[in-house]
Amino acid sequence: MGLITGLLTLPLAPVRGVVWVGEQIALEADRELDDEARLRRELGRLELEREDDIIGEEEFEAREDALLAELALARQRRSELEEEAY
Repeated sequence: MGLITGLLTLPLAPVRGVVWVGEQIALEADRELDDEARLRRELGRLELEREDDIIGEEEFEAREDALLAELALARQRRSELEEEAY
């Protein structure tokens, strides 16, 4: 951006800043949703491993508890982001 263009578009700087913040919020929301989808896929995979007797019941429960805790944390972060957006 040249000096003259920069000076002429200087009044638009706050608008560009707001647009950038909005884009960052959208990207973070997408990451959070992807995180939840990933955790749900892992829970499904874990269930299949248990049904196929690849893992035992104790290991299943331990891994399931860890994944459910991660999922709850991801949902909490998403709801906090949604509250901040409003």
